[in-house]
Amino acid sequence: MAKEARTEIQKTDKAGVPAVAEQTRPGPVYSPAVDIFENDNSITVLADMPGVKAQDLQIDLRESILTLTGRVTTPESSNESHVLREYGPGTFFRQFTLSETINQGGIDAKLTDGVLRLELPKVEKAKPRQITVRTS
Repeated sequence: MAKEARTEIQKTDKAGVPAVAEQTRPGPVYSPAVDIFENDNSITVLADMPGVKAQDLQIDLRESILTLTGRVTTPESSNESHVLREYGPGTFFRQFTLSETINQGGIDAKLTDGVLRLELPKVEKAKPRQITVRTS
């Protein structure tokens, strides 16, 4: 199954597209870690985007390129001072190229506790099926 997933969703940085887009905002650019799972009906992408709120997340699909962009802002807290800060405000950015076996109109996205879950359903013709053998 994992071998099939590689043919249906590809990271665009392997296809010659820059891994990081040109930025118009100051600050670091993070590449979210992803896990990709596949079953007979869909491909699921889990992307870690800690600190990103739903209103600061953009998911764009153009010409089979799926782009994830999330903005992390400084948490508002007047009662606390920073002791250690390993990452700060910045932008999460990641792109994938989708194959024709993905039903692009049926993609669903959900952000929960800093994890983006994308469900990429397969088109009907890409789903495996059993063929019944008839006898004469």
